[in-house]
Amino acid sequence: NVVEEMVIAGGLPKMPDVYIIDDRSPNAFATGRDLNHSAVAVTSGLLSRLNRDELQGVIAHEISHIKNRDILLMIIVGVMLGTIVIIADVTRRTMFYSGRSRRSSRDGGQGVAIMALIALVLVILAPIFAQLIYFAISRQREYLADASGATLTRYPEGLASALEKISSAAIPLSNVDRVTAPMYIANPMELGRAEASSLTSTHPPIARRVAILRSMGS
Repeated sequence: NVVEEMVIAGGLPKMPDVYIIDDRSPNAFATGRDLNHSAVAVTSGLLSRLNRDELQGVIAHEISHIKNRDILLMIIVGVMLGTIVIIADVTRRTMFYSGRSRRSSRDGGQGVAIMALIALVLVILAPIFAQLIYFAISRQREYLADASGATLTRYPEGLASALEKISSAAIPLSNVDRVTAPMYIANPMELGRAEASSLTSTHPPIARRVAILRSMGS
């Protein structure tokens, strides 16, 4: 019923599939390639811990991911990141094994050698910068889903309170890895860690998200 309410509020053309994950850790995620092919999943731990307003806030956040096409966007960004990593790896191997730099050095081409060195540095740094951009986009889409979800419910406190309960839960989520963890409303592999506020995080700090939501409510 809560999912259906948020689908109507968000104007989605089709009701997403709804799943319950049998896990005591409170969390949720959405997936799907477009508005007509999507799904929302929540854990049994989330259902047992949240009241209806808080649950509605979480579902609104996930419906917003679907409405904003965030899943498709992150797939495209992930493919671009993978492509950059592959190109950089191929280029690096080519530079190491072609012997081009050694021939340039014997010929006394210092300028060519310097350019080759710069190119090597760029090849090494490109995947790192691409990964940081991926993380930054992911964090911004989480902020957007929070704001969009608060707009759907017209009650930002519901999601803010839910995020606090999720972050304070000391129960680890089972059957999760580095690939699936970023899908959740709160990354289960980052909760309680100082690194959650760093540039290498897929989610913004929970405290920051809660503060923004409460400022919207006021």
